[in-house]
Amino acid sequence: MNDKLIAKNSYWVGYVDDRKVPFHRLTLEKGTTYNSYFLDTEKPTIIDTVDISFGRNFVEELKDYIELEKIQYIVINHVEPDHSGGLPALINKAKQATIVTTELGAEELKEMYKLHHKKFMIIKDGDTLDIGGKTLKFFETPFLHTEETMITYSVEDKVLYPCDIFSTHIATDKLFNDLAPEDITEDFKVYYSLIMHPHRPYVQDMIEKIRKLDIDIIAPSHGYVLRDKPKKYIDLYDEMSKPNKDKNALILFSTMTGNTKRISKHIAEELELQGIKTEMMNIKENVDIDDVKEKIKSSDAIFFGSSTRYADMVGGIEKVLKILKYMNLEEKLGIAFGSYGWSGEAVEVIKDYLQDTNIKLVDSSYVIKTTGMDNIKFPIRVKFNPDKENIEEVKASTRVIKDMLVS
Repeated sequence: MNDKLIAKNSYWVGYVDDRKVPFHRLTLEKGTTYNSYFLDTEKPTIIDTVDISFGRNFVEELKDYIELEKIQYIVINHVEPDHSGGLPALINKAKQATIVTTELGAEELKEMYKLHHKKFMIIKDGDTLDIGGKTLKFFETPFLHTEETMITYSVEDKVLYPCDIFSTHIATDKLFNDLAPEDITEDFKVYYSLIMHPHRPYVQDMIEKIRKLDIDIIAPSHGYVLRDKPKKYIDLYDEMSKPNKDKNALILFSTMTGNTKRISKHIAEELELQGIKTEMMNIKENVDIDDVKEKIKSSDAIFFGSSTRYADMVGGIEKVLKILKYMNLEEKLGIAFGSYGWSGEAVEVIKDYLQDTNIKLVDSSYVIKTTGMDNIKFPIRVKFNPDKENIEEVKASTRVIKDMLVS
């Protein structure tokens, strides 16, 4: 037990998975660990569990530390099954325990594991919990790397439990980074680039919160516990997630009654608000194609919009779309948008044109695969004149594009 001591009366109780682990459409050649932590206080507390495949094993091993029915709290920072998977087996034994998580986390856990009848404590950003001898402080960290995620800080121990954040995928029984047989920095960076980098604006939000904390140890949910130079790893995240503000967006649109132009303005305002230099162009029939080509070449994200008239596009937007397949758009984002009154075919026709190029077409599938967000819809389609609800949806979609640009 002393080998697994994280801080006073706080123990690692996870599982080492030394297989070549299939994970997020990758194979983890070095395996991984599923780190769970037991805080042996007056109100015994578990922070995160293990992968669902090892839930039964996890519960059996935990009996060496405590009689399971005495557990008072189970903190779930992140609901993915590699961290919450041991919860059903554990809560079946720890029948009096309260599950501590975010509001969305509670909703998802109830549905995933049929826990509707269990006790939940819903936390908000900055909430604290006295577990008898230790104080836990919670911070919501949405989209790191899913929307419900939070992190936990043990005030007296100065230990941060950030779940997936600051992790490495290495199967090890050495536990601490200062005991690692080799430098883990590269593995740390690889993990960041694969899991966290698509969400880098939210990384910056998280860093702003934890900068105020006195952190001696970072105890993540994969790989090594970082007790040697934890600030080094916070600084690495900060450096790797810093935005490059020299990004440009171009909004090309054709409009019939002005509704698509209004959408364009809302997109432009949101991008400018987020520090992305943006230009709008109303593409009419007599458009100067050479001028448009030059603007496309100097842009990182291009929005192509049109109203729908008789199931087709309007103005000169199709003239622009026809030249795209002859251009190299490999490093650019392409987004279709527009307004409509009935079925809105113009937006889909734009999407068809973009699919015939090497541009990175931002549709709902691309967003889910790159960010995990399933609540943002692309292309951007608005029926008639955008109302307040439509405008909020347009702005939410635009923020996703902005997040993709600040690499």
